[in-house]
Amino acid sequence: MATFLVTGGAGFIGSHVVDRIQAAGDTAVVVDDLSKGSLANLPSNIVVIQSSVADRPAMQKVAAEFKDLTAIIHCAAQASVVASTEDPEHDLRVNIAGTINVLDIAAAHACPIVFTSTGGAIYGETAPRPTPETSATEPGAPYGASKAAAEIYIRLWARKDNLPHTICRLGNVYGPRQRGDGEAGVVAIFATRLNDNEPMTLYGFGEPTRDYVHVSDVARALTDSIGIAGTYNIATGTETSVREVFDLARSAVPNSTSGEPELAPLRPGELQASCLDAKLAANVLGWTPQIDVTTGIPSTVRSLLGD
Repeated sequence: MATFLVTGGAGFIGSHVVDRIQAAGDTAVVVDDLSKGSLANLPSNIVVIQSSVADRPAMQKVAAEFKDLTAIIHCAAQASVVASTEDPEHDLRVNIAGTINVLDIAAAHACPIVFTSTGGAIYGETAPRPTPETSATEPGAPYGASKAAAEIYIRLWARKDNLPHTICRLGNVYGPRQRGDGEAGVVAIFATRLNDNEPMTLYGFGEPTRDYVHVSDVARALTDSIGIAGTYNIATGTETSVREVFDLARSAVPNSTSGEPELAPLRPGELQASCLDAKLAANVLGWTPQIDVTTGIPSTVRSLLGD
């Protein structure tokens, strides 16, 4: 039986990774500060260490307490673009210093890391679309910059420790368990506000596009890429506008009286368009997305609302 450490394992993406580990008959150990994650996302038999990955003494204790880790799937992060512009130092602590702490655990156990990085936020506004992994990284906000810096440390530690660390640059992930109380999870935000008949705002006047990928496809990519060194886009290669996402979400809440959304400009640090080329993941990892937004977004909304 293999043992996997999942940072941010009580969160949206991490909890789906835990589900896959358990379904395979293996053991998951979770590190999560529960600032965004919830124990309700996890089975009751999971070991959870409540700590930030940025807490070095706590992470050193984890390294000493759990022996023979098979791999670490590193999902813990400060993932808000807007929040990163307001407090870039917090991004540095969690996304860079926290990653170094995780790398040191991997070195102590001689085990690989799979790192959840970001696609659009790391490539920037001027990247070609769909964007391949060979494109330059030109982040437009501290969030993308902190992820790009963490990637550099991961490649450096991989060479130093001779370990096959993996970097997965994710598209815009959506699906069950996504929170609707921040700006990052637009599908969950729309679901919550449509259900509560609250007014909504489409930033960028509803025109910005993203590459939306379902969380179950992402969790499969993260677990299936363990031990395969390299950097891979995990996305669909398809652009979907904010307006299209809203309309798909509204189709799943036909009785909502929210009305037409307000249109507003983009907020600081947000991209106008993002779409990732995932052919490398298909060729090397054997991974392709299975869930299309036309079915995935309405089914996600219904799941989030308990239908």
